[in-house]
Amino acid sequence: MYKIYDNWPKIAKESYGYDYPKIEFENIDHIVFSGMGGSGAIGDIFSSILSSENIHVSVIKGYILPKTVDSKTLVINISASGNTTETLTVLKSTMKLKCKTISFSSGGKMEKFCKNNNLEFRKILFFHSPRASFVSFLFSMLKILKKIIKIKDKDVKEAITQLENLNKKISSSNLTEYNPALELSKWLTGIPLIYYPNGLESAAIRFKNSLQENAKMHVFSEDVIEACHNGVVAWEKKSNVQPILLKGKDDYVKTKERWKILKKYFKDNKIDYWEIESIEGNILSKLVCMIYLLDVSSIYKSVMEHIDPSPVESITYIKNKL
Repeated sequence: MYKIYDNWPKIAKESYGYDYPKIEFENIDHIVFSGMGGSGAIGDIFSSILSSENIHVSVIKGYILPKTVDSKTLVINISASGNTTETLTVLKSTMKLKCKTISFSSGGKMEKFCKNNNLEFRKILFFHSPRASFVSFLFSMLKILKKIIKIKDKDVKEAITQLENLNKKISSSNLTEYNPALELSKWLTGIPLIYYPNGLESAAIRFKNSLQENAKMHVFSEDVIEACHNGVVAWEKKSNVQPILLKGKDDYVKTKERWKILKKYFKDNKIDYWEIESIEGNILSKLVCMIYLLDVSSIYKSVMEHIDPSPVESITYIKNKL
């Protein structure tokens, strides 16, 4: 698994460089991303990228489409395996609506359904597991959906370059004290509570999911502003919970103020915390690099706990019962 992560920058570059068949969708004012787990995280990323655009975006992690879906809606279904029950249900429900739809998977039932019903489908390379295939799907979709997402080539290239730079610091070839992913995994001995600001929610959700799947840990995440109105009171009682602060280089001025206050509170109350700040650059660069560092950290953590990160037996148990 770690070998796939060591190759993430290369996979990202090759995925964006691949010549996929073009798509033509017009008159779209609402985009729905449907996916679960690692595939759902891709919808979260696209939602963040599109947050500055004049278009309504929904991310569905379940069975039911919003009632607002109409002829100007594009439903984007993502299932790395192609067999995700919830996403297949959403895909099938689009047949009864007048919306536009396109699906992405490595094959499976999704590919078969789309071909049988003459629906737009693109097959994406699968690497090891849905979570390890993240950059393959993300950068392939950025290329395929270029006219709709409207992200600039230079922003994508910047993100890939930043991944390459980060790779030198966090890959398995640098198992030293200068590896920030490794240092975070060493520090993390309790239950993580991830605080995030507006714009970095997708990175926080992804980190939570990666720690859960790879290191088999209980993990929590909270919006830092909302937490200051309720969640912070839990720190009045001693526990083995450890705060992790995911900060953006250009967080809103009031959010920066809140970080300062929260950090002072932790210091005054002798609560040890870990701070991670995004790199400078466009939103795609910030998110994929933060996710890269945090994902790799979750793998290092699993190794330290003598846990194989690959199997997800509990998930398999539930899927087999559906």
